[in-house]
Amino acid sequence: MFLKHLSLVNYKNLDSASFEFDTKINCFVGNNGVGKTNVLDSIYHLAFGKSYFNPITSQNINHDADFFVVEGQFEKLQKEEQILVSAKRGQKKVIKRNNKPYEKFSEHIGFIPTVIISPADRDLIIEGSETRRKFMDGVISQSDNVYLNKLIQYGKINAQRNSLLKYFAANHSFDRDTLEVYNLQLSDLGQYIFEKRKAFLEEFIPIFNKRYADITKNEEQVDISFKSQLFDSSLASLLEANLQKDMALQYTSVGTHKDDLSFEIEGHPIKKFGSQGQQKSFLVALKLAQFDFIKAISKVNPILLLDDIFDKLDEQRVAHIVALVATDQLGQIFISDTHADRTEAVVKSSKQSYKLFKL
Repeated sequence: MFLKHLSLVNYKNLDSASFEFDTKINCFVGNNGVGKTNVLDSIYHLAFGKSYFNPITSQNINHDADFFVVEGQFEKLQKEEQILVSAKRGQKKVIKRNNKPYEKFSEHIGFIPTVIISPADRDLIIEGSETRRKFMDGVISQSDNVYLNKLIQYGKINAQRNSLLKYFAANHSFDRDTLEVYNLQLSDLGQYIFEKRKAFLEEFIPIFNKRYADITKNEEQVDISFKSQLFDSSLASLLEANLQKDMALQYTSVGTHKDDLSFEIEGHPIKKFGSQGQQKSFLVALKLAQFDFIKAISKVNPILLLDDIFDKLDEQRVAHIVALVATDQLGQIFISDTHADRTEAVVKSSKQSYKLFKL
C-alpha cells in the first residue's frame, strides 16, 4: 500500500499544497515552522480522521480560513482508494472514502494502516497512564473494529455512571437498581477489553523486545508489563467493593480505564533510570513493533511517518531504519528534517528510489 497523491487546502499553516509521491521514500526538508510536520500530520489525518498533534478539529484550520480539506489518492491491494477529510468551522467533520461519507468515523480506523514516529512520542514515557492506554488501544483498534466499538461503549457507560454518582451526591439520593444497570454493562465491556489487552501484549512484547535488540545490538534488557486491577478481581466485584469510595469521589475509581503499561530497563522504570538515548531507542522500538504487529494482521505494509527523526536517533540508526525499506520489511516512508544534505545522504545509502521536497 502507498500514497500516490496528496492535496491540502487551509490545513494548519499550509494555504494550498499538492504532492506526487515516490512509492518508497519521500523527504520533506526545510527550516523549522515551514510546515514539514504538518504535511506528515495531514497523512496521519487521512488514516485516523484526526490530527496526531492536535485532536481539536477547529485548531487544524488555517487561521485565515473557515475550512480545511485534505485529500489523498492511495493504492491498496492493487486498487485505487480516495480518502478525503474536510472540516468547516462550527460544523461536523466529514470523512469520505471514494466520495462516500462514513456514518461512523470508527469504521475508517485501520483501513489505511499508518504508524508515526515523532518527538512527541516522549509523552508515552513521561505522561500519565492515559497516554499509554491510548497507544495500546490505538494499535489494537487498527486491526479490530469490534474492540474499538466496545472501547467507545465502555467510555460512554462510564461517563453515564459518573453522571449518576454526581446526581446521587447532589440530590442526597441513591438508586441501586439504576446503578446496577451501569455496573453490569461496565463489567461485561471491561472484562472484554481487559482480555483483549492481555492477549495483545502477550503477542506484542516479544516483537518489541526483538526490535529493541536490533536497534541497540542487545546492549541492555528492557520490558513492558501490563498493570490492571482486573488481574486480582472481576470488575463486578471491584465496583461493589469500591461503591462507597465512588460515591464520595463522584466518579468510577476502578476499571479498565485505570489500566497502565510499565516501561522498564534492567528491571527499573525507564522514565527514571533510562538515559535520553535509551528512551529514544525504546520509543522507536515500540513504534516499529506497532508497525510489525499491524503488518502481520492487515497483510499490507503500513505507511511509516518519521517526523524529525534525527531528533530521536543518530544518522547510523536512522540509516538502519531506512535500509529496512530495501529488504521490504518496510513499505512507503515519509521523513521530515531540517537538513537536506543529511537526509539525502542517509536516503541515498538505502539504494532505493526517493523524492525530496524542499518546503
